[in-house]
Amino acid sequence: MGALFRGEPMSLVRLDLRSGSAYECLSELNPNVSIFQRKYVNEVKKCEEMERILGYLVQEIKKAGISLPEGDVAPPAPLLKHILEIQEQLQKLETELREVTKNKEKLRKNLLELTEYKYMLKVTQSIVRRTSEYESHLHANYEEFSSVENEPLADYNCMHRLSARLGFISGLVHRAKIEAFEKTLWRVCKGYPFLTYAELDESLEDPDTGETTRWVAFLVSYWGEQLGQKVRKICDCYHCHVYPYPNNTEERRAVVEGLNVRIQDLTTVLNKTEEYLHHVLCKASESIYTWVIQVKKMKAIYHVLNLCSFDITKKCLVAEVWCPVADLQSLHQALEEGSRKSGATIPSCMETIRTTQPPPTLIRTNKFTSGFQNIVDAYGVGSYGEVNPALYTIITFPFFFAIMFGDLGHGLLMFIFALLTILYENHPRLKRSQDEILKMLFEGRYMILLMGLFSIYTGLIYNDCFSKSINLFGSGWNVSAMFQQIWLPKDLKSHQFLALDPNVSGVYNGAYPFGIDPIWNLASNRLTFLNSFKMKMSVIFGVTHMTFGVVLGLFNHLHFKKTYNIYLVFIPELLFMMSIFGYLVFLIFFKWLAFSAEDSTSAPSILIQFINMFLFPGGETEGFYPGQAALQKILLSVAFLCVLVMLLGKPLYLYWLHSGGRSIRMWRSGYKPIRKESEEELSLLTCHDVEEGSSHSDTGHREGDAEELNFADVFMAQTIHTLEYCLGCISSTASYLRLWALSLAHAQLSEVLWQMVMRVGLRVDTTYGVLLLVPALAFFAVMTVLILLIMEGLSAFLHAIRLHWVEFQNKFYTGGGYKFTPFSFKHISLHFNKDDV
Repeated sequence: MGALFRGEPMSLVRLDLRSGSAYECLSELNPNVSIFQRKYVNEVKKCEEMERILGYLVQEIKKAGISLPEGDVAPPAPLLKHILEIQEQLQKLETELREVTKNKEKLRKNLLELTEYKYMLKVTQSIVRRTSEYESHLHANYEEFSSVENEPLADYNCMHRLSARLGFISGLVHRAKIEAFEKTLWRVCKGYPFLTYAELDESLEDPDTGETTRWVAFLVSYWGEQLGQKVRKICDCYHCHVYPYPNNTEERRAVVEGLNVRIQDLTTVLNKTEEYLHHVLCKASESIYTWVIQVKKMKAIYHVLNLCSFDITKKCLVAEVWCPVADLQSLHQALEEGSRKSGATIPSCMETIRTTQPPPTLIRTNKFTSGFQNIVDAYGVGSYGEVNPALYTIITFPFFFAIMFGDLGHGLLMFIFALLTILYENHPRLKRSQDEILKMLFEGRYMILLMGLFSIYTGLIYNDCFSKSINLFGSGWNVSAMFQQIWLPKDLKSHQFLALDPNVSGVYNGAYPFGIDPIWNLASNRLTFLNSFKMKMSVIFGVTHMTFGVVLGLFNHLHFKKTYNIYLVFIPELLFMMSIFGYLVFLIFFKWLAFSAEDSTSAPSILIQFINMFLFPGGETEGFYPGQAALQKILLSVAFLCVLVMLLGKPLYLYWLHSGGRSIRMWRSGYKPIRKESEEELSLLTCHDVEEGSSHSDTGHREGDAEELNFADVFMAQTIHTLEYCLGCISSTASYLRLWALSLAHAQLSEVLWQMVMRVGLRVDTTYGVLLLVPALAFFAVMTVLILLIMEGLSAFLHAIRLHWVEFQNKFYTGGGYKFTPFSFKHISLHFNKDDV
């Protein structure tokens, strides 16, 4: 809890890592260094090459449908002597896998081509049947025209065509291209070729693309070789799969038999190849998880080693690292363990060094506090040694959210949702989800749980559940007593609204035990009553919250040993806040306690009394208590004096400290210090507090660092701080009224949704009421989730963040530090993501 309050103390450590044991030492510890010298670039490239091989293996394993084993415990980083073995195994496995995969694809392509050829022959056999007798008859006809070739008047083209032999081209083409293929063939070849085609009964896989498509078998008959070349070029343009066409029936039969035998052999070989490939991938999948994690750790180690500098004289790597003081012993043990594993004769060593550099801020969190710490860090990482607001945000943030979101029903739904995510927080789908919205909700599940729990509490205080009140203890108001003593039956007809008089005996029996009386849900002036209650409540919580922020600044002044800030900054700020806004809270409580329901009509207005406090009206004015005017004048005088002290006190003190006060101290002590404020700085360095003078009220001035004080800069900075604080108290108090405004908006939206949806469904005639009530209830549930839970919940969430960032944290928190980000194997993902492929 102490670390969450202020952060852990840090120490700057110098590490001397022997070259032979540097890798093993880094695998045992988690440093973060700042000196750059790239010495292990080749090792990093080897790790990247192994990552590429592992990505290829993961891709092939997933493609084969083999599950990737995963574990919750990461394997340790491999020793330096084992790295070469892992690299050789991965390279050998990649070479073998690529060769087997290449052979498999080649066999598969050959099988698809032979299957296409087989189906093409089957289809074209029904298209054209050529016999040897037909060829003999056709050849005899050619011989009859032999004398025509000697005729001088004969057309040369005609003679060339008659002397040519008949040729055939057969193959397969996509069904979508057959029409264009036919038109192109007709136009280019001028109608000489004869095209016949028929669609295959089955869809076949394309050997080139691997897609299953519908094919059409075609057979083109042509005259002459020149025309045949044109047909082949057209087939290439349309990516047709052309296969040789048998010349006769016997040749066709021999080709089909040969195809069947080859297809059977290829199928057997392909099955054996796939079985062997599956066996190799299964064997690789057993070690892939260990290899992936080990290579990631190796790369991380070498990346950090690249940040170290090399000491030639000592022949070792030198690194300056920030380390929590609580982990110095663990760091020393890690160095000894790494040296022992590497077998180094000279062990690596560490040395704590002093520095004036501002240390990083380390605040250890768990799954419960991490969400609240992220809200604070989004405003700014705290300076080293500064009070951490996250400890108090755990309570105040969900409470302020619940004030704006107060509804028993809505809070219960939110609580159930968060409770389910907590119960199933170890589910793999939730932990590995890549959806940003779902991931954000899952990480903030404990925050949502508290928000729902506090909303249930404030809903009970408001007595509001889906815009309806719950009468648990019985109302404190009795309507029947008014009928017995004051009201007459004719009053019900002549007056639309009737007021209950608490002074009548038996009408008011006392306050409701817990929360607001449910009778206010029926009153016409309900909104006026709730506005008054919630507005005063917002002011009370706002002033309390801001005052608490001012008090937390005291711990910063004490920690940074700035005693003068306590007297010249903290006490004036607190008195200014209490004399004005604390007095306003006092008036609210005094009015609640001094006046009851019976004499509430004679109670003075708090707003008028508070305004008169600043205007000093003449004459006798009605007040809450005797001597009120005199007390208010005293409080205003105190506030005015506090402003003067905040404005002039610190600049004048610093001026005196650097001029007159310095001579007085030297005269009293009898010696002259070597350097101004050296004793104080030495004590600060001893306690590892090198952030002296960096608190939010010091305006960046470090005592003892500058010989001359720039009084104008100090005075201007303090003037800005004073004006910002005084005006900020007024604006921040008004800003806390958003608690009332958003609570009112949420209640009114809930009431409007009930009246426009559920009330309509419940008032329908009983005959058809059930049929209408089901869709009305469904619509009411959907709108409740979308508008009141999501939209209104997000609005209240953002306003609660604003109240903490602006109104609370700026009273004591600067957020000018930087986060301690250690090198840690915990940040390495233990699961396979899409990026691993």
